[in-house]
Amino acid sequence: MNNQTLKDAYTGYIDCLNRQDWAALGDFVGEDVQYNGERVGLAGYRQMLERDFRAIPDLRFVIDLLISEPPHIAARLTFDCTPVGELFDVPVNGKRVQFTENVFYTFAAGRIVNVESVIDKAAVAAQVLKT
Repeated sequence: MNNQTLKDAYTGYIDCLNRQDWAALGDFVGEDVQYNGERVGLAGYRQMLERDFRAIPDLRFVIDLLISEPPHIAARLTFDCTPVGELFDVPVNGKRVQFTENVFYTFAAGRIVNVESVIDKAAVAAQVLKT
């Protein structure tokens, strides 16, 4: 994949997530995908995302920064949302929060095969717990 093709594949993936088009997820994510060092497979990855959308009904992935160096993508994603219940072990309970995720992807054969994610969980706690 060249640089532009890789970026196009990634933005297509983000669009797929935002549409919650789970039937198309396999077009972007490999069958044996790993997430933070653990093989979760496509089915496990989909289940994780579906859980995220249940916990955060207004979840929307917004690309703030995108760097492409085939076969890798590095992205900073921003979130402005209203989770229900707990988020990252913090009782958010419907409070609007903003946070970021720095995530690194490896692609093979046009699909994501590895994801390394670091979410700014402290930002969520700071917003919810401030008085």
